[in-house]
Amino acid sequence: MSRIREIFCDAQELTITWENASVSRLQAIWLRDHCQMPSSRNPDNGQRLLNITDIPLDVGIKQASLDGDRLIIEFSPDGHRSEFSLDWLLQNCYCLNRQYDDRSEADKILWHGGSFGQALPRCAYSAFCDQPRSKLAALQAVRDYGFVLLDAVPCESGQILKVIEKFGYVRETNYGPMFEVRTKIDPNNLAYTNLGLGCHLDNPYRDPVPGLQLLHCLDSSTEGGESILQDGFMAAKVLRDESPDHFLMLSQHRLNFRFRDECADLQSRVPLIEVNDLDEVVKVRFNNRSIDTIKLPAELMERFYPAYRHFAEILERAGLQLVFKLQPGELMLFDNTRVLHARKAYSAAGTRHLQGAYSDLDGLYSSLRLLEASL
Repeated sequence: MSRIREIFCDAQELTITWENASVSRLQAIWLRDHCQMPSSRNPDNGQRLLNITDIPLDVGIKQASLDGDRLIIEFSPDGHRSEFSLDWLLQNCYCLNRQYDDRSEADKILWHGGSFGQALPRCAYSAFCDQPRSKLAALQAVRDYGFVLLDAVPCESGQILKVIEKFGYVRETNYGPMFEVRTKIDPNNLAYTNLGLGCHLDNPYRDPVPGLQLLHCLDSSTEGGESILQDGFMAAKVLRDESPDHFLMLSQHRLNFRFRDECADLQSRVPLIEVNDLDEVVKVRFNNRSIDTIKLPAELMERFYPAYRHFAEILERAGLQLVFKLQPGELMLFDNTRVLHARKAYSAAGTRHLQGAYSDLDGLYSSLRLLEASL
């Protein structure tokens, strides 16, 4: 239980000195806005019942006192009374807790090609379906590492959509609810050839980009066609370490991406590396096949290409890449805002057939949080 050494308040601010000597200085307006009482928040769902404009403009703290493990505050000028548990105040104090972004690099485990040895993050599909702790571990792997492999997924057409139903919702695109990855005549995308594909993230021309991608191997009897995964957050860190100026160039300036065929014309304007307000990487976008005409201001163009080339060279470093061959029944589930994927070229003899689909990160993170709370 959290304990307080002393409290002090004036009309505008409450100062709490905790037992460990850390200090919270909480403004009156913040405390009133975060009131936990049933008159301020719905007790069933925790949602606010008042707007910020419902709080008096001259709100202040009239008095504050401790009652066991609760802090009682009376506000002026309306006499509103709030009770806060000390644990809640300590866990939510904006002085002692940074703004949390569970999508950013700050709380991820960055990796390179040798990080896992032979033990890639894996889960048997039957356990994923039937054992909550196994499912939790698989979803945590996606959160922490950006990917997981599911084993023994039935080699049936459309099974990939049933996998998505276990944690979230299908993100349907112009490719449909799912798509086939195999050689086609006159393909509208190089993915549908037997050519090798460099490391990339899918659909950077889409806003918002699908946060998750799944690839399910149904058949693999060709020579070659090995899959490659790479941690884009690690690559961005390497770029920042090697050249802060190059990192700044790619994170502060936006490019146009575009995909166009007879059925769709999709466009976006986004940075190759996206950072949040804490300067933490939250998204990586790299897909040289989909970059539209580069039209940066003339004074930036000379500096852009060295930065762009530097990042591309980092993405080609073998030591940063995981290389393995998907076998029939294996399914890759990975974060399409972080983990780049690629494949090696494969022979015309034999068959290579994968089915792919997209989903969104919010559904997976929601399932993950509910499982963590229940287990």
